[in-house]
Amino acid sequence: MSQTAARPTTQFYTWNNYRCAYEHYAPVVREGRDSTPLLLIHPIGVGLSRRFWHRFCQAWYQSGRNNPIYNPDLLGCGESEMPHIAYTPADWASQLQHFLQTVIQKPVILVVQGALLPVALETLQLQTQPNLIQKLILASPPAIAVMSQATSIGQQKFTWNLLDSPFGTAFYFYARRSQFLSSFSTRRLFASAEQVDAQWLDMLVKGAANPASRYAVFSFLAGFWRQNYRAAIAAIAQPTLVIVGDRASSISRAGKQDTPDQRLTDYLQCLSRGEAVKLAGRNVLPYESTTEFTATLAAFEDTSLTTYQ
Repeated sequence: MSQTAARPTTQFYTWNNYRCAYEHYAPVVREGRDSTPLLLIHPIGVGLSRRFWHRFCQAWYQSGRNNPIYNPDLLGCGESEMPHIAYTPADWASQLQHFLQTVIQKPVILVVQGALLPVALETLQLQTQPNLIQKLILASPPAIAVMSQATSIGQQKFTWNLLDSPFGTAFYFYARRSQFLSSFSTRRLFASAEQVDAQWLDMLVKGAANPASRYAVFSFLAGFWRQNYRAAIAAIAQPTLVIVGDRASSISRAGKQDTPDQRLTDYLQCLSRGEAVKLAGRNVLPYESTTEFTATLAAFEDTSLTTYQ
């Protein structure tokens, strides 16, 4: 039986004097215990924001789950403020830690998409007892080789300065056109062109309408997230599920050679309490393979692995 969840309204909180937006899904629980909330971390890219997760949230409740869901916009994205700054994973992690401590105020299951994994790892490192993160789900994470290879600070700053210029602004205006977004999504994100639907493209076009949203994208492209996180991955104490598409690909040279099976194997070898699942799809599984992704996440929540204390 599906759960009834009021359509979320946009709510706001203040972090570092910035106004930050989030959605809170609060299902009506008719029986049984309250479930652990989900905290979702959306990917960074042209037009992307918390709206990336809307299809998943709908499917989650239609499947009968009753977990509250917290779906925030990272600073620089969606309806959060968009200051003209270079954003690092540590910045966004600090925002999420504040959100955990002041808004959610209870342990969560953290679900992170793609190359925002460094933000999840940085958030974990900010935890103190009692820990506010019980389990992790890594949806389409980068190859371990990518997560282990740091880009020099000098290279990151050079790329940022190049993008934070009239050249970068012109590029962003070009990249937010529907034709480019469709082509990029087909070549890099989805398993088939048919899945790059009007809903996806409309979301991206509307999300990129504010030109100030380019600063978060430029920060991602500059590679501020490109650090050696292998030790941080190995240090994860919580039960962790890695979900990879059977046609997963990498946009980074460091990860070009790995296959989906190799990616899963590498994560299992690195994680102390890891599980791994391969689903049909490519790099945006919560959106392109929503039903299968939802069922996999639900099964992991119900797993017999002892919850981290």
